[in-house]
Amino acid sequence: MSQAPSAGVRGAVKALVDACALAAMSPAIAAAACERRFVPGGESIFGFCAHLAAWLPGPPGMALRRAFYRGTLNSCARDFYIGFGSLFTHRNAMVEQGAYVGAYALIGCARLRRGCLIGSRASLLSGGALHQLLPDGSWSPADHSRLQQIEIGAHAWVGEGAIVMADVGAKAMVAAGAVVSTAVPPRAMVAGNPARFVRILEPPMAAMTEQQHAAGI
Repeated sequence: MSQAPSAGVRGAVKALVDACALAAMSPAIAAAACERRFVPGGESIFGFCAHLAAWLPGPPGMALRRAFYRGTLNSCARDFYIGFGSLFTHRNAMVEQGAYVGAYALIGCARLRRGCLIGSRASLLSGGALHQLLPDGSWSPADHSRLQQIEIGAHAWVGEGAIVMADVGAKAMVAAGAVVSTAVPPRAMVAGNPARFVRILEPPMAAMTEQQHAAGI
């Protein structure tokens, strides 16, 4: 019985912190909103504010980053974590409840499904078609008309330093340092450069049940 008031107090404090963070970031949110309205496709102000927010330290910095993205991304849940030095490079992104983004991660056009984990220094690219090979053999600059939104499935885990440019299925795992250029199926573990299938992930209880069944227990 004594835990309920405590949970209520924590919820009230969190709501107050979120409200204060939104108020503090409202000038940056308003500036990015004006850019979105009057400069179609423009992201200079958005990028400037995102970089500033990335370097705000401690829990207050995390709250301010979250507030900024709640006001600027296509959609963004109230409850998610984004670590120090991390930023969204494009506003065409969606974040669902309970997503976690570690320190120094770069998130492009991506949809982070509920409860997914993005490791530190991971990079989620906006697809793999931003640059084209030109007739003279050179590569074109990034073409924002070719941005593709990738999806990180619910409760998937992208390991530290991974580079992802394709969808990752629900409850899948991308090993640290892997480079993902093709879609990862749900519950699959991939590793390496380029990323290759390792195995299908099973919850410990399910794996134990299968072993007992095989042993006739």
